[in-house]
Amino acid sequence: MYKNLRWKVLTTAAVFVIFFAVGVYPMLAQKYHWPSPGWLQAKALKLGLDLKGGVQLTLKVNTDDALRITTTSTSEQLRSSLSTNGMTPTITVTAPTTFRVESVPPDKDSQFRAAADEVSTTNYQRNTLPGGTYEFVMRPNIERNLREEAVEQTLQTIDRRVNALGVTEPSIARQSQAEQILVQLPGVSDVAHAKEIMGRTAVLEFKLVEAGPAPKDDLLKQYNNNLPGDLEILPGSASASDQSSTSYFVVKKVAPVTGQDLRVAKPGLDENNQPAVHFELKSEGAKNFGKLSGDNIGRSLAIVLDNRIISAPRLEGRITDQGRISGGFTSETANDLALTLRSGALPASLTYLEEEVVGATLGADSVRAGIIASAVGLLLILSFMVFYYKLSGVNAIVALVANLVILLGLMAYIGATMTLPGIAGFVLTMGVGVDSNVLIFERIKEELHAQRGVRAAINAGFNRVFLTLLDTHVASLISALFLFQFGTGPIRGFATTLSIGLFVNLFTSIFVSKTLFELELSKRKVPALSI
Repeated sequence: MYKNLRWKVLTTAAVFVIFFAVGVYPMLAQKYHWPSPGWLQAKALKLGLDLKGGVQLTLKVNTDDALRITTTSTSEQLRSSLSTNGMTPTITVTAPTTFRVESVPPDKDSQFRAAADEVSTTNYQRNTLPGGTYEFVMRPNIERNLREEAVEQTLQTIDRRVNALGVTEPSIARQSQAEQILVQLPGVSDVAHAKEIMGRTAVLEFKLVEAGPAPKDDLLKQYNNNLPGDLEILPGSASASDQSSTSYFVVKKVAPVTGQDLRVAKPGLDENNQPAVHFELKSEGAKNFGKLSGDNIGRSLAIVLDNRIISAPRLEGRITDQGRISGGFTSETANDLALTLRSGALPASLTYLEEEVVGATLGADSVRAGIIASAVGLLLILSFMVFYYKLSGVNAIVALVANLVILLGLMAYIGATMTLPGIAGFVLTMGVGVDSNVLIFERIKEELHAQRGVRAAINAGFNRVFLTLLDTHVASLISALFLFQFGTGPIRGFATTLSIGLFVNLFTSIFVSKTLFELELSKRKVPALSI
């Protein structure tokens, strides 16, 4: 008997049973309602969008929004610095990357330049215009970096929000177009809710109220229709319990505390047992919030979400690291707000360019078609192997089935998602597996024709073909890695299946197949080979 044959047989059987239990049994249990533990069912192979159904969205990140926010913030910092020096020029944001300062007194030009250099010299280029006017234009490298950061931050924020929604194996990737993002959500049926969660900018700000609530015209009259540059009018509700009516507030344009200072946001209840959102602030945010609330006791503080005032409670005392946002929420809207605040604000708004819904029925049809194609291909291959290589073809069949079972088990274990291109990878893996067996069998036949013994022919066939198989598998693996690196979602699914299949095929075509030959020949005193 061959040396260590018992351990080879036990290893082959153990590998087959383990990966059958992980990759195949959960699918059969789900289809035929067989008993299956929860932890095993959680490892079941996940289906992609084209097999399970769901929605695919193509989003465009409006990076101009992020640039405008930066430009506005810089202009307000300059306004505050000039106000400290007794200057009140007109400052206007004229474009996402440009703002203009007008009416600078000639006698204070040097002070203005000093303040401007301190605030904006790094990111903006200052151009002098006639009549005491200056134009600040964002430098090209800064603009390019901010656009790139906006897209990357949007990608990460959408990823956090989608994962918080509980979507299984979502695909979120940047498109070849610099500012476009492709989002695939398998199993999602409420598309409108998913779009609302992903697209909500969720910019949270805390601003002091200067006037209101009141109709917008009445507020403008209080300022003689000339609102100071450091103030703005925002819509809101006169009462936190009544969100249907709209009133307006005059608030400070610059927010001392924003959503970026949040550490935790979670749904809860207010003092009237109504849904609300409770939050905690980071250390720096708590320090700023404590100063803001402590210096303005008795005044109203507007809680602003996406440029709308949710509520404007009166500050009764100093608040530091904890607070509550209430405003006529339902349990669902409170949960959604807490989710979006936890995931972070989007740096820019989103435009939905394309929306493609894949129905569950279409997904089931894809699965059925893929299974039929794989089964027909497998049956034809197996028939050929048995017809051409006789009983040795059965050896190839067992190795091929083991190949597919192990491949399914590995994909389920690592959490890979099966897609329609992935099924194509399965079919190609079968072809590679058959090709490997054909190379080995043909080499064995050559050795037999050279009048070598059966055992010697088998050993020579496997040993001399090994380097050839290794070479072809490595070359194919390199191609698959390039497909994974540079391909989009479907191409990556194909590359993933092919890569795993190549590793598995080396194991089955060399180790499993040879073990089966040795097991059969160990039973005979005068071995003969049907090939």
